[in-house]
Amino acid sequence: MQFDWGNPYPSTAKPFFARNAVATSHPLAAQAGLQMLLAGGNAVDAALATAAMLTVVEPVSCGFGGDAYAIVWDGHTLHGLNATGVAPRAWSLDFFRARHGTDATGLAQQPMRGWDSVTVPGVVSAWAEMHRRFGTLPLADILEPAAVIAERGHLIAPAVARKWTELAPVLEQQPGFAQTFMPHGRAPHMGEKFHSPGHAYTLRLLGREGAAAFYEGELAERMVAFARETGGALDLTDLREHRAEWVDTISRDYRGYTVHELPPNGQGIAALIALGILERFDLRAWPVDSAQSQHLQIEAMKLAFSDVYELVGDPRCMTVSPAEMLDDAYLDARAALIDPHRAGSPAPGLPKPGGTTQISTADERGMMVSLIQSNYRGFGSGVVVPATGISFQNRGAGFSMDPKSVNVVRAGKRPFHTIMPGFLMRDGNPVMSFGVVGAEVQPQAHVQTLVRMLDYGQQPQAACDAPRWKLNRDFTLDVESAVNPGVLRDLQEMGHTLKPHGDQHVDFGSGQFISRLSDNPDHGYVVATDGRRDGRAVGY
Repeated sequence: MQFDWGNPYPSTAKPFFARNAVATSHPLAAQAGLQMLLAGGNAVDAALATAAMLTVVEPVSCGFGGDAYAIVWDGHTLHGLNATGVAPRAWSLDFFRARHGTDATGLAQQPMRGWDSVTVPGVVSAWAEMHRRFGTLPLADILEPAAVIAERGHLIAPAVARKWTELAPVLEQQPGFAQTFMPHGRAPHMGEKFHSPGHAYTLRLLGREGAAAFYEGELAERMVAFARETGGALDLTDLREHRAEWVDTISRDYRGYTVHELPPNGQGIAALIALGILERFDLRAWPVDSAQSQHLQIEAMKLAFSDVYELVGDPRCMTVSPAEMLDDAYLDARAALIDPHRAGSPAPGLPKPGGTTQISTADERGMMVSLIQSNYRGFGSGVVVPATGISFQNRGAGFSMDPKSVNVVRAGKRPFHTIMPGFLMRDGNPVMSFGVVGAEVQPQAHVQTLVRMLDYGQQPQAACDAPRWKLNRDFTLDVESAVNPGVLRDLQEMGHTLKPHGDQHVDFGSGQFISRLSDNPDHGYVVATDGRRDGRAVGY
């Protein structure tokens, strides 16, 4: 890509250039990945070391009990990995009605936290599959930097400390949470040392025995025993039957490039729908930060979300295919619904059917990785197995309790997922490994950053630093405080309902971008990292 190397936005980072690179949301995690590259490892080795370290230094966002997606360019072919888990065998609508009652409409109540939000965890299976297929260094060596930091302790980073302090009072009654994450009866302060010896033990056990220790062996036994003691439904069969799945990506052409996302049960298709709609408009007719350009992007996301929230879930249960949702004629019809001057409230167009961390790595041999692992909402379920560092996600909260929904809860079914690594190609060649984490903002941030780079030529760091908006499910907008007040007035006059800006840590996402400088990998990469968290880009 050809970039304008200027940056009109306040920034804590400059574009970083290297032939081997790691970008993620915490400096110690980026350094762990760099250690693997310096030791002769490849981009997958670096991504796994980074991922392991993030479970130690950013536990508010991810952990052993989370889920993961990845896209890997191996130098010749693009590979997708879905390592999300399914609902435990005991789960059903009747299960939730019996345990949590019903709401005013008669639907089963759905907990956001605790054991009844925990689906089978997939992160460890993602690490194992990526290492089995592409890793070059021993797994024990890859996990050791994280084990050392967990054992010796680390000083809590600013964005992590802020989120930890906010969540500790919410989660302190969840099984095992306070014992692990509230030393001295509180969240650790910014800059305070935090030790996690149980986490170190688990990392080293995984290094020796691999994923079998987690899904069949000692760790599986400890997880299930703790579930029995504290009211969880997870059992050994649930764990033993889990498999990460290699999948083909789904894609959409945009401005001469091809954007790749992972297929449902994730929400990556939302970004492709929105970009497919925006392809029908000449965004460059308006300035990059103008209300008109932002309005069209917002309206395209509304149309995308109105379909995705209605139609997307476990692909085995969907009655509409991704190909139908990305069909040119269908996107033409959806784009025609946009009023260039007024905000809309679109309905789904197709027939109705029946906390997170981003890692980008690249090496001089041309391998590139986009990996996202997540516990979903901050600290996930709040459930932590004592003396192991195993904290569980709350992805079960992504299910619907409506029996008519494609995403209705059912044993053995994957819930609708928000995590979505991205990858950009041109004419069959890799261009950029990227991702922006932050729950529902992820497809929106993919669209906003890609539009900035592909329509307006902004360099990745500028696209990362630019102020963002986030569309809520009721089609109101959260908008960062750095957005020009005149643009906000114009958007309101178009009919958009704006809300005060929210939590930067989650609401507006955190991106990591590694873009090739040419088709020749020997020419290296430009790397960008998001200042909304504690992000760093490193390399050599």
